Formats: sequence, structure tokens, C-alpha cells
Amino acid sequence: MQSRYPQKPGIDFILKQAFFYWNKTLLYQLIFSIFYFGIFFTVFFFFDGKYGILAQYAEAAQYAKDGMEAYSAQIVKMQSSPGFQYFSWAIIGTSIFLYPLNIGFYQIYRKIDTNEKLELGDLLVGYNGFNFFKYIGFYIFWSFVYIYTLQTIILAVIWVFVTIFVAPLMFFANKRIFEAIPLSIQALRKYFLEILVCVIVAVFFKYIGFMLFFIGGLFTFPFWNAMIYSLYKTAFSEKS
Repeated sequence: MQSRYPQKPGIDFILKQAFFYWNKTLLYQLIFSIFYFGIFFTVFFFFDGKYGILAQYAEAAQYAKDGMEAYSAQIVKMQSSPGFQYFSWAIIGTSIFLYPLNIGFYQIYRKIDTNEKLELGDLLVGYNGFNFFKYIGFYIFWSFVYIYTLQTIILAVIWVFVTIFVAPLMFFANKRIFEAIPLSIQALRKYFLEILVCVIVAVFFKYIGFMLFFIGGLFTFPFWNAMIYSLYKTAFSEKS
């Protein structure tokens, strides 16, 4: 006898859906990665050339033979220097600037669902007008909490899970940050197992391309967005 109530989509369905979106947008995955890493490493090597951060790390590594205490002392000394502080803020600022690039995939995946023509400009929808300030504002807030909780690791992981649906809720449902977080938590409670398994798969697949064949990472690095969209479609409807 068939159940009178609809069943939750299984993990296999969510995964297949995520890989479907990813496979349909390989060109956009590549463009995303080239744009992202091109800007990130340009800033990274510019400030490294200015402050010699990699050289300082190499110098500190020489103290490892004297024990972890000596090595740690050198790292702390290096990190307290003004040059390292400027370098760190430059990297954080670059990451914040690049975050809205992820939002473009939500636009792209929705267009696939509605059979609309994809355009390269879709990838930049997170930078359109007020959107840019809205999403970098969220990412600044998200990063502040994440960095603060990273010392405990487990709290940082919890923060990732708690906020996993905030960006798509802001994009599709026009929710504010503190409206979206409770909704994200509700979905996490209801679909915890599905989200846990899918996040593990997404993180693994995201970096497997770099480990197995470096250039492949340019295609797998943005996969996280396809997984979040697939989970979002499962956990929310447009009525949410």
C-alpha cells in the first residue's frame, strides 16, 4: 500500500542532482576557477613579494629541528610583524571580494531548471548593484564568526552547517541574514543526515581534482555550490 504522504528525497537523488548541475556547467566551473584563482594568487604573490611571507615561513621551518617550541616561537614572532598583518588582511579582503562569485551559480542552476538561456554575465550576478554589498556583508559576518571559532574546530564546523542555506535564502527568498539563519537551522534539523553526507561528498569532491590531477581541480573546486543548490531545492520551496 502506497504512503499517503510524500517521502523525503533520498541522499542518492540529491547527489545525482548536484552532479547533474555540475556536469551541465563545466565551462562555467572552469571560468569561475580561472577568475577566482587568477585574482587570488595575483594578490597573494604581490603582497608576498612586498613582505616576503613565504621566505619567512621557510626561515621559521629551519627552527623545527630545534623542536616545536622553537618553531612555534618563530611563527608567533613572524605573525606579530606589521608585514604579516598587512598580508593577512589583503588575503582576507580578496576572499571577501571574491565570495559573490559563488552566488552566480544559483542564478545559473535556476536558469537550467527553467530552461532559460545561460549567459556569462549570470556568473557575476552577485556583483550587480546592491547585491555586492549584501553578499560581502554576509561573508564578512560569516568569516568573523568562522575565524573566531576555528580555534575549537568543532564550533567552526557547526557554524558551516548552521549557515549552509543562508546565501541561497538571501538570493531566492530575499531573506535577511538573521531571518535566514533560523530557517537554515530548521532545515538542518529536518535533513541532518542528508546534509551531513552531502557535505562530506562535496568537500571530498571539491579538492579531489587537485590531489589526483591538478588541472582537474579547476572543474571540481566550485562543486560545493551545486551541492548546496541541490540541498536547498530539497529543503525549501519558493513558499518558504
